This record gives sequence, C-alpha cells and structure tokens, in this order.
Amino acid sequence: MSALRRLAGQVPGVGGWDEDPLWGSVYDWSVEHPVAGGALWRLGIGSDLRLLYAAAGETGRLPAGSVVLDVPSGGGVALRGLRPGQGVRYVAVDISQRMLDRTTAAARRLGVEDQLETVLADVVDLPFADGSVDHVVSLTGLHCFPDPRGAVRELARVLRPGGVLTGSALLNDSGLRFEGVRRGGRLAGLLGPGATRTDVRRWLAADGFEQVTVRLSGAIGYFRGVRTGGA
Repeated sequence: MSALRRLAGQVPGVGGWDEDPLWGSVYDWSVEHPVAGGALWRLGIGSDLRLLYAAAGETGRLPAGSVVLDVPSGGGVALRGLRPGQGVRYVAVDISQRMLDRTTAAARRLGVEDQLETVLADVVDLPFADGSVDHVVSLTGLHCFPDPRGAVRELARVLRPGGVLTGSALLNDSGLRFEGVRRGGRLAGLLGPGATRTDVRRWLAADGFEQVTVRLSGAIGYFRGVRTGGA
C-alpha cells in the first residue's frame, strides 16, 4: 500500500487518489468554470488558470493519427484541448477507475468520446512500448505521485523522439505563502514528496529532454520539454 493511501485512510471522508477524493471534483469544477474557477485559483494558490488552458490546448494542434497520453487523467480536464473529429488516439491513464469513468463522461459531453481510450495503470509502470506516444500531458499530477522522479522517467520512456511532455505541478519552492497548502495536502494523503523547479529541470534533462522550460505561477509550476533521440 502506498504512503498516499495510508495517509488518506487517516483522514475520514478524504479518500486517496486510487478512489475519487472530493478534492478531485472541486478541481474539475474550478477548471470548467473559468470565471469563478479563475478567481479561486488566484485567491487560493495565486495562480493563473489560463496557463492550464494553454497547456491543454497544445493537444488540439496535433495532426490526425497522433497518440496522446494523459496521466493522471483525473476527471478529464485536459480533454478540453481535444477537438471533435481531430482524429487522434487519446489515451487517458489513472489509478482510479472512478476517475476514468468521469473522464469518459467528460469526453462524451465534449463530443470526443470516439477518440478516447482509458487505461487503469500506475504512472511508474505504464503498459506502453518505448517511444510509442507522440505527446504527453500531465496536468497537476506530478505532486500527487509517491515517486515523481520515477514518473518522469517512465513518461520519457514511452514518448517518441521529438515528442512533447507538458504538464503542471504544485512545486515545493513556490514560497512560504503556500507551505500550508503543501502540508495540508500531504496530511490529507493527496500530495506526495513533490519537486522543486530545479528538480524538474534536472530530471527532464537527465531523461533526454531539451528546450526545457519551467514557469512558476503562484504555487503551480508549468513545465514543458521536447524528447531527444535518447536519454
């Protein structure tokens, strides 16, 4: 049993990410309501929600036939970047079947269910071949993983040379203002050890990424890198 699951069991009503914690629904609602959600993001974590929309939007510029990996898919918020009829294979991965069910419901509402495939799996043990994915999106996920370093390594493995990894995470070096958020999240079993901007840059470089950028917006860091020919 992971540390996240053990901690979640100590906080009644919270639930771990292998279930469908209340926070997951709150997060989804905030993303799907730009005005109210944007205000909550600014007040709560000092972050610009539009940066999340921009990261998700990169999916919509991919050509037909592309394979997109979304992990963790959560309730499917990254699907907002996918266009109806785009013709990509969008693979949503999560450790929670309830999350995947909500991703499917979101895809149905957005008219992109025909492009969606859901897979129940752990981010550090993905059931995909090396270099089999064209684009990876991992929004607000890295801070949830018990092994963020291993997660980045595995995402690099499945991404083809020239493919892009884009994502966001609650970072450890975002300032004392957000220390309460980080500590509270760990106490609730919703956050793992996390990472700093330096960690993310170092991990991506070590795993064969170039053109690496990490942009801090309040408590959240947005990262992006292009996979080179080898790690």
